[in-house]
Amino acid sequence: MTQMPYNRLGRCGLQVSALSFGSWVTFGEQMDVGLAKDCLEIARAGGVNFFDNAEVYAGGASEQIMGRAIAELGWERHSYVVSTKLFWGIHGDVPNMSNTLNRKYLLQGIDRSLERFGLDFVDLLYCHRPDPNTPIEETVWAMSDIVSSGKALYWGTSEWSADEIRAAWEIAERHHLHKPVVEQPQYNLFETRKVEQEYARLYEDIGLGLTTWSPLASGLLSGKYIDGVPDGSRASLPGYEWLRELLTDESQNQKVRELMVIADRLEVSVAQLTIAWCAKNPNVSTVILGASSAAQVEENLGALVALERLSDDVVSEMNAIAKRR
Repeated sequence: MTQMPYNRLGRCGLQVSALSFGSWVTFGEQMDVGLAKDCLEIARAGGVNFFDNAEVYAGGASEQIMGRAIAELGWERHSYVVSTKLFWGIHGDVPNMSNTLNRKYLLQGIDRSLERFGLDFVDLLYCHRPDPNTPIEETVWAMSDIVSSGKALYWGTSEWSADEIRAAWEIAERHHLHKPVVEQPQYNLFETRKVEQEYARLYEDIGLGLTTWSPLASGLLSGKYIDGVPDGSRASLPGYEWLRELLTDESQNQKVRELMVIADRLEVSVAQLTIAWCAKNPNVSTVILGASSAAQVEENLGALVALERLSDDVVSEMNAIAKRR
């Protein structure tokens, strides 16, 4: 069996599995505690040590389900890395409790997340989006204080601009605070701008680590949408009409068909191939996988085989397909 590689999270000392497991959409909407346990157990058996979550996923239910599943599985706390994210809030349109990174929200938000998880601390805490209405300095102080309190071990950002990340890092440097160490952007063959262009200077300048999401472009790169939207898929869920339009784009699905030819040549699935393409980037610390079934977790972990077979020439071939208009 192919061994899971572990990478440092940017320049900090924390090691995370090259492939990780996230709960967006599935936990609480497609997955209960029992199925969550099955998925987590398979991921863990495959070498995954990092499990990603967020306050807003399923209105807090995702954190509860993951926390209960881990507790029932009896994992020792030192043996896994878990994250959550704060910004959107789950209390409706309440002042200071939604769409903000102000100090009040962050300090109360982490307490509520830990309560839902049933944990004393999370390993990683992200600012889920930038907040133009709160000074970055206020956010940096609050996040640093959370780390100092032991409720999170490291902090970072998700979908921030390079300028915002650099500003936060420089504020922390100036005031001797805990610096942001990680960014969580979308990254896949069809979405490369931030990771490959915008953040390029930050990897060397500040040692930024990446935990990337949506390696399959919301399922487009899995190949299962080339003939339409199958029943029971994420795109068939109420409220995901926007996703159906994206996944049934014929020009993009033609590219997926061409990628499937490469995958067949390497004797892997197109999903495994495109996940491996993300993990091949040396600036990516871990690729967060989503799954709605235990079988899907196992299938996605097969990307480790694809990673071993993925030469630079094949990467170039894939890039050429993806970039063609």
